Amino acid sequence: MTDLSPLERVPAAVLREEAAQAGPAPAPTPVRSVGVEEELLLVDPSSGRPVPVAGSLVRRGHGRVPVGTAAGRFGGLDSELQQEQLETATPPRVTLGDLALDLRRLRRTADDAARSAGARIAALATSPFPVSPRLTQTRRYLAMRRQFGVTCAEQLTCGCHVHVAVDSDEEGVAVLDRVRPWLPVITALAANSPYWNGADTGYASYRTQAWSRWPSSGPTDVFGSAGAYHDVVHRMVSTGSLLDEGMIYFDARLSWRYPTVELRVADVCLDVDDAVLVAGLARALVDTAAAEWHAGVPPLDVPTSVLRLAAWRASRSSLADRLVHPLDQRPRSARVVVQALLDHVRPALEVNGDLPYVRALLDQVLGRGCGAVRQRAVLAKTGRLGDVVADAVDRTTA
Repeated sequence: MTDLSPLERVPAAVLREEAAQAGPAPAPTPVRSVGVEEELLLVDPSSGRPVPVAGSLVRRGHGRVPVGTAAGRFGGLDSELQQEQLETATPPRVTLGDLALDLRRLRRTADDAARSAGARIAALATSPFPVSPRLTQTRRYLAMRRQFGVTCAEQLTCGCHVHVAVDSDEEGVAVLDRVRPWLPVITALAANSPYWNGADTGYASYRTQAWSRWPSSGPTDVFGSAGAYHDVVHRMVSTGSLLDEGMIYFDARLSWRYPTVELRVADVCLDVDDAVLVAGLARALVDTAAAEWHAGVPPLDVPTSVLRLAAWRASRSSLADRLVHPLDQRPRSARVVVQALLDHVRPALEVNGDLPYVRALLDQVLGRGCGAVRQRAVLAKTGRLGDVVADAVDRTTA
């Protein structure tokens, strides 16, 4: 039997009461579209170890499988840096319910494709087992391996990237400047990578640490304008250290392909519900930041070095310990910091009609913990990393 989504678990009477308390509906406001890219691990169903079969799936025609349309846009499956990965991409959606349906459908499509090669998919941000990844043989990836050596050779991490529509580069950069302090909270909520090379790393999101090896990754300074942003990107590429603009791996960036800002701090989530939560909060953060910009509210003056520590703290302990509060950069309990995020974006969630859904999803994560908690619980119960992967396969395709 399929579990009800948190939105379906909110009693209808509660929703009607909240609507009545809100009073007359305001004039319709355009809702920003949001889309999600998920990177998924390809694993052997018997051993749980990663298997390099993405190339064969693409050659068989599984790549870019259409899963639905939205204004003529398609989502689908694609290869990634390593052949032990598949990437999915939803179409841009306006409602979180539609986004959830797309994510579930894409995971089923990816798993069907993996089964054709004797594999399964697992929404794990790092492999619990040791692995020597096999590079996807494209000209660009081969150049990356030559340029970055072991950083590229060992990079097998799976993220959840959220694209939110913006009206212009100027608005997009204003958003990037204002979401900076809040991104570590997203990292904490989505943490799903405690294991690396067969051992518990002590981190809830070790993917965050592994990804930081790339020289262009991490938080950014306040840019101030689209011109300043593009100047920084141009200077970075002009150093010859990066292959191209696609290697600008900021925690949040202007997409180089779409009219969106792309938030890149989340691990791929074990449960679709958590991915929808990340997307809903990401859109609300963008809405809130854009509204602040239009109102002339300046970005918070938080040094990038402090943001790196906040990101480290979130990846280390997720919701199990204190986080750095985005407003004063002091340690607070994770629940207090998560509540601060909810309070910060509440008006945007209300306007978008997402508040009951997102609040239910937040309560769910705070109650059971992030994906890393479940992984560790399975290992504590069975003592076998293979069981951790098997459980992840079941959760991924539930």
